Amino acid sequence: MNSIENKKKSILVRACDPVMTQQASKTIPPQIGEPEYVATTSDDDFVDKLNSRDWSVIFFAPRACRLNEASQPIPGSNAKTQGWTLEQYRELVYETQGNGVQIVEAQEERETVGLLKKALAKARETSFD
Repeated sequence: MNSIENKKKSILVRACDPVMTQQASKTIPPQIGEPEYVATTSDDDFVDKLNSRDWSVIFFAPRACRLNEASQPIPGSNAKTQGWTLEQYRELVYETQGNGVQIVEAQEERETVGLLKKALAKARETSFD
């Protein structure tokens, strides 16, 4: 059992694959102290949630990061975000969340838990009203 408690922290995930995202939503939170874990696979949903409240961590899932590295489009974009790189997503995150938010980008699935644990250790608490 994970001794770190992160129940007062939250993670907003921008992922690409709904099936993998659903599986990760069940398996990752128990490994990292049970933060609120909200996954999105489209920019419409991601931007809505990003603008709706403060988040502790913004996580760009491995497939999105690999596609970005290969200069390929990230699935789920909208008219505004079509062709965006992670640099533009980061700018949007800092504009809406401020510099206090932690951003995690994982190239490989096996890196995810460790990177999220490190980010959560530095992350602000958020309220879930």
